[in-house]
Amino acid sequence: MSNNLNRLFQPKSIAIIGGGAWCEQVIKQSVLMDYAGQIWPVHPKSEEISGFKAFKSVQDLPEAPDAVFIGVNRHATIQLVGELSALGSGGAICFASGFSEAVAEDETGGDLQAELVAVAGDMPILGPNCYGFVNALDGALLWPDQHGCQRVEKGVAILTQSSNISINLTMQQRGLPIAYMVTCGNMAQTTQAQIASALIDDPRVTAVGLHIEGFKDLRDWEALAQKAHAKGVPLVAIKVGVSEQAQQATVSHTASLAGSDAGAQAFLDRLGIPRLRALPDMLETLKLLHCYGPLPDGNIASISCSGGEASLIADMSVGTGLEFPKLTDRQKTALRAALGPMVALNNPLDYHTYIWRDQDAMARAWSGMTGDDVSMTFSIVDYPTTDPIDWTCATHAALKVRADTGARFGVVASLPELMPQDVAAQLMDGGVVPIMGLREALSATRAASNIGAPSTEPVCIPGEIGEVSLVSEAESKAVLAAHGLPTPQNRSVRGADEAAQAAQELRPPFAIKGAGLAHKSEHAAVRLEVMPEDVVATAKDIGTDEILIEEMITGTVAELLVGVVRDPAHGYVLTLGAGGVLTEILRDTTSLLLPASTEDIRAALGKLNIAPLLAGYRGKPGADINATVNAVESVQAYVLANTDTVSEVEINPLLCTPDRAVAVDALIRKA
Repeated sequence: MSNNLNRLFQPKSIAIIGGGAWCEQVIKQSVLMDYAGQIWPVHPKSEEISGFKAFKSVQDLPEAPDAVFIGVNRHATIQLVGELSALGSGGAICFASGFSEAVAEDETGGDLQAELVAVAGDMPILGPNCYGFVNALDGALLWPDQHGCQRVEKGVAILTQSSNISINLTMQQRGLPIAYMVTCGNMAQTTQAQIASALIDDPRVTAVGLHIEGFKDLRDWEALAQKAHAKGVPLVAIKVGVSEQAQQATVSHTASLAGSDAGAQAFLDRLGIPRLRALPDMLETLKLLHCYGPLPDGNIASISCSGGEASLIADMSVGTGLEFPKLTDRQKTALRAALGPMVALNNPLDYHTYIWRDQDAMARAWSGMTGDDVSMTFSIVDYPTTDPIDWTCATHAALKVRADTGARFGVVASLPELMPQDVAAQLMDGGVVPIMGLREALSATRAASNIGAPSTEPVCIPGEIGEVSLVSEAESKAVLAAHGLPTPQNRSVRGADEAAQAAQELRPPFAIKGAGLAHKSEHAAVRLEVMPEDVVATAKDIGTDEILIEEMITGTVAELLVGVVRDPAHGYVLTLGAGGVLTEILRDTTSLLLPASTEDIRAALGKLNIAPLLAGYRGKPGADINATVNAVESVQAYVLANTDTVSEVEINPLLCTPDRAVAVDALIRKA
């Protein structure tokens, strides 16, 4: 396939192949959008369709079209794609279904999709099973249905893997200028990342929102993230669904905790793409990014004429990572001059209604909440649905703040329906972000402040492996130690004589464990603080054929879980968290993809709830962080050296002391 999608997305000529309501809608919607290019219906039996001359076949067209909507059945679609490719067409939308998405009902669908890709050759195709796209910049659209887009001079691009979601998003009434709406369909040939990469070549695109069901090609996504960052076009995403994991059963704590979504989250983090959980949040984030681009940090200020709203936004921000910095002396001086002595100055600020209707005074007060250490200032204003005339002063005050200060400023309606469409448009025209909903405002700000540079290190993509089995703890520790992981002195023994001999060779007290069990504590197969005289009896009581006897580690500051799970969809997922027997109760974890840098590992440890223990809590000594990071890197080194066989590795716990980090339990599953 040619990487150039410009002809398809910015066509000078459009051909519509097929009859019926769907194809007529493509023509109708193109006319309604004032498309200035050529429109060529193709139908073997019609003289004209929707007022345009119809051509009997694609060979009868005046020239190879830039973009084609193919609205016929799947078998005819394949034939037409081959003909269009031979003509040198710019690209096609394959509307028909019955390809790979229907394999469960028709096993021939996959073969038909492969045939479609083969005949397309270098000609780009979207789909099959695809609604197409709307280009609201040029009024060019191959879209067989209604939509809510309007012509814009610049705006955001939205790509979805759901045609119905895309239709709904075009109907948004939030003042968001949508430049492109693109559906991806089956992505038989052209991936979502490749589409996004083409769209950000258009300088009129200010930000991109992605509705993702699954990552098809990780390398395409890495290339997209690098390109978008270089161009300064921010990306945000809603990622839905779960990936298929390689493990056949949940053997380790890591697999249980990480789940199937951890890899997707870690991949988005690695790409520097914030993840949103709801469509309204994505739309409001795109709106903020369209106006101001990424935010430098999560420092916000809020001003409202009600203490209830001030308290509400303060409470809703808890746990978001957003901060309300204290007012500076400059801000206090400006606010006191605007509000007088009766208002208690805080952030968030309740400025009461003393200055309501005095738009100049309102603008001075609102301006007073802006500042160099504030990335986003919000004024909470709910416009009544009955008679909003008395709220015009708020609109003008907000516009004046933006004009006078140049600060990032938003007007937030606590209820989405209390932001009129005409007011939203007026605010947007003046560079003020109209945000519908307090929760949405916080979510958008958090996302906009979390856009980062993507990792330059490609993610490790695991290959296919065969059936896996569990490696003994002793062998697991031995191979990990060979890659630098510290482990206790230990002996693997069978029978009373070997147990007694080991007790003489090692330093007490001992940890004695039954071998061959994944979760030893659940089988009462771990005994601690065992002295030499009790070793034989303890081993016999545990009852497994093989026993592991090892020296105990003292001076523990914290117990960590260090686990790696092979995720075919995203790579190897490294999970760090609170370890020990309470791991799954605490559920204090964070995940990265391999390879992870020293800085990434250190930062991930700092995100854990137990990070204060590692740093030294309430006067107690902290852990040796360098030794802890080195231990994690040793596990990573083993996995990266054995990607052709490793399915899972877990250290639980890694005992962190003031001078070392030691793996006292290890599990490996490999082919």
